[in-house]
Amino acid sequence: MAQCMEYIKTLFPAIDQEMYQYIDGVLENGIEDFQTGEEIYEAIGEVLLQLDDTKSESDIKNVCGKLCKIMKPACNGFEENGLSKTLSAPIQLRVAAEDFENTTRDMDSIWMMHKSYSLKVDQKKLAKATAKLQLKQEKRNMTVPTPSSNPVPAQMSSASASQVTSKKEAKLEAKGNNRSQDIRIENFDVSFGDRVLLQNADLTLSFGRRYGLVGRNGLGKTTLLRMISSGQLRIPSHVSVLHVEQEVTGNDTPALDSVLECDVTRTELLAREKQLNALLNTSSDGTLNAELNELYAKLESIEADKAPAKVSVILAGLGFSPEMQRRPTKEFSGGWRMRLALARALFSSPDLLLLDEPTNMLDMKAIIWLENYLQTWPKTLLVVSHDRHFLDTVPTDILHFHSQRIDCYRGNYELFIKTKTEKMKNQQREIEAQQAQRQHVQEFIDKFRYNANRASSVQSKIKMLEKLPELKPIEKEQEVVLKFPDTDALSPPIIQIDEVSFRYSPESDYIFKDVNLGANLDSRICIVGDNGAGKTTLLKLIMGILTPSSGSIHTHRNLKFGYFSQHHVDQLNMNMSSLELLQTSLKGKPAEEYRRHLGAFGVSGDLALQPIGSLSGGQKSRVAFAKMCLSLPNFLILDEPTNHLDIESIEALGKAIQKYTGGVILVSHDERLIRKVCKELWVCGKGTVKSIEGGFDEYRKIVETELAEVSK
Repeated sequence: MAQCMEYIKTLFPAIDQEMYQYIDGVLENGIEDFQTGEEIYEAIGEVLLQLDDTKSESDIKNVCGKLCKIMKPACNGFEENGLSKTLSAPIQLRVAAEDFENTTRDMDSIWMMHKSYSLKVDQKKLAKATAKLQLKQEKRNMTVPTPSSNPVPAQMSSASASQVTSKKEAKLEAKGNNRSQDIRIENFDVSFGDRVLLQNADLTLSFGRRYGLVGRNGLGKTTLLRMISSGQLRIPSHVSVLHVEQEVTGNDTPALDSVLECDVTRTELLAREKQLNALLNTSSDGTLNAELNELYAKLESIEADKAPAKVSVILAGLGFSPEMQRRPTKEFSGGWRMRLALARALFSSPDLLLLDEPTNMLDMKAIIWLENYLQTWPKTLLVVSHDRHFLDTVPTDILHFHSQRIDCYRGNYELFIKTKTEKMKNQQREIEAQQAQRQHVQEFIDKFRYNANRASSVQSKIKMLEKLPELKPIEKEQEVVLKFPDTDALSPPIIQIDEVSFRYSPESDYIFKDVNLGANLDSRICIVGDNGAGKTTLLKLIMGILTPSSGSIHTHRNLKFGYFSQHHVDQLNMNMSSLELLQTSLKGKPAEEYRRHLGAFGVSGDLALQPIGSLSGGQKSRVAFAKMCLSLPNFLILDEPTNHLDIESIEALGKAIQKYTGGVILVSHDERLIRKVCKELWVCGKGTVKSIEGGFDEYRKIVETELAEVSK
C-alpha cells in the first residue's frame, strides 16, 4: 500500500493531507475487493480528477490501472478488465428480456447480475475534503494568523460551548494554587449548530477513576471529547489531556522511535547528553562534567533506560511484531498508524486520557491486551465505546449521556444497567403513588367544593396539591428492533470446503493452505484472528467472489447469500431516502411492502423518508441490513457488522441472529456478541483456518498464552 501512495504522491505532489488520508483509507480497506483498474476508478476516480485539472479521464483511468498492478501484480488493468466473454451462439436479447419478465421476482437474471461489493466514492468525505482544499486555497491569499497555543480542531467549527466557573476556582487558577487532579466541569452547555446537545450539565472526573461514556448514536459523545481536548470546556491548566483522534504522520522514523519521541523530557535530555559528550571530547571544562552528572541523575530518575522495553511491550500488545517496530511509519496503513497513536498515548500517560472507540481499529488479540492494560491505568481515563465486554471490564464508573444531561453511576456497564433499571422502577412507583394521591385529594375537593362546612379543608387540600412537586414522566428510550426474514429449510450439506488453499498471485505467499470446514443452515459460526490473517478473504471464497488456488468449495444449489461488508454503510446513496433505496434495489413492489420491510429493522415513520445522509451511523447500518435482506437470503455473511452500531443495536442484532432460521457466518471482535450467538469458532492464522473446541473461552486462553509469551 505504501508503494501505491508513493506513486500517487509522485503524480500529484500538491495533494492535500486530507485527500491523501482519504485515498489511503479507501485503497487499504478495499485491497481485497479490488480486482480491476475499473473498480479502483469507480472508488477514487472522481477524487483524482479534482486533484489535477490537466489530467484527462483517460489519464486517470491509466493511473487506476497502474495502481491495480501495484496492489496485485496478477490483477487486470483498466484496459483489460477481464469482463469480456465470448458467446458460443447469438443471443436474442428481446426474447431473453421477455423470459425474464415472466420469471418470479425471487430469481436472479443473468442480464441483471452486477457486483455488489465494489467500493463507491464516499460523497460525504469527498465533499468535506474538497471544501478543505478550497479553504486552504483561499487562505494562501490571506495573511496567516499567529497560531493559538490550543487550536480548535476543524471538526469543532460548528460546535460551541458555554460554561460557568466558580469564583473560588477562578482565583485558585489565576494564582496557580490549584493543584487538584480532579476535574469538575459545572453548569455547561454544548450545542452543534442549532441543536442543543447538553444543557446545564455537570461532569466530575475523579483522579484515578476510569469512566465509560455511553449513550445512543448521534447524541454528541465524540463532540464532548473534542470540546474537552480543544479547551472549549475549561479544566485546570496543570492537567495534561490527550485525545487519541488523529493517526501518526508517516515519515522515515521507525515505529518504536516514533512512540519514544512523545516523551519530550526524555528526548531533550538525551539530545543534551549527546551535545555534552561531544563538547567534552574537545574540552575538559569541569562545569560540563557537573552538568553531565546532573543530567545522568535526571535520566535515571525518569527510568529513561527502561523506556524502549516499555514501548516494545505496548507495541507488541497492539500487534506490532519486532520487525514491524523497526519499520518506518510511512510504510504503515491508516489503521496501523492509529494503533501507533494509541501506543503513544499509553506510553506518555497523560493526566486525562480520552479514547473514542479504541477497539474499532483492533483485532481480538489486541483488544484483550488493551483491556488488561487499562485495568491498571493509574490516572484518569474517559472512553467512549460500544463494546459491551470492554465496558464491563475496564471502567470503574459509567457516564450515561441522555436527555441533554450526563448521569454518573458507580461500577461497570452491567452494574449500571441494573442500577438504572432499579432507579427507573423507583421513579415509576413514585409517579404512580403521587398520581394516586392527587386523584384521592381531587376527589375530596370535587365532593366538598360547595360545602360551606368543609370550605377550610377544601382550601388546604388545594394548597397541598399546588405544593406537590411536579414529577415528569420517565423518558423511555425507543427499543431497537431488527428482524431477519424467515427462510425455507434446505437439506445438508450446505457449504463444504475441501483442501482449499489460496493466494492472490503465483508470486505471492499463501494466505492459508489445506482448509477443511463445513456449514449448515443451523450454523452460527464466528471467524476470529489477527488483522490480515485472511478472514475477509475466506468469506469471499465461500461466496464465490474469489476462486481457490487449489481445492474446492461446494455450496447447495438453492443457497442464497446475504453479504454485509465493512463498507456497505459507506456505499449507500446518501442523497436517497431509505424507501427510495429499496425501490431502486428491487423494483415492482408497493411502497407499503418496502416500508414494512424497513420497519422490521427499526426504520419506520418519517425516518424512512429522510435522506440517508441525515441518519446516524446505527440507523444507516440498519438500512444496509434491510437492503441486504430484500432478496430473502437463506445464509448471512456478516463482516464486522457492529462497527457503526450502538450497544442497544448490537443487542438487537444478537437477538435477530438467534431467531434467524438460516445460517450465519460472522466476523467480529465484539466478545459479548460472539458469546451470545456463536456455536462454532473458526480461528484464522498461521497460514490456515481451523475450528476449535471449547468456543470463545478456549480461544481466549490461547490468546492470553500468546500475549504472555510476547511480554516475556
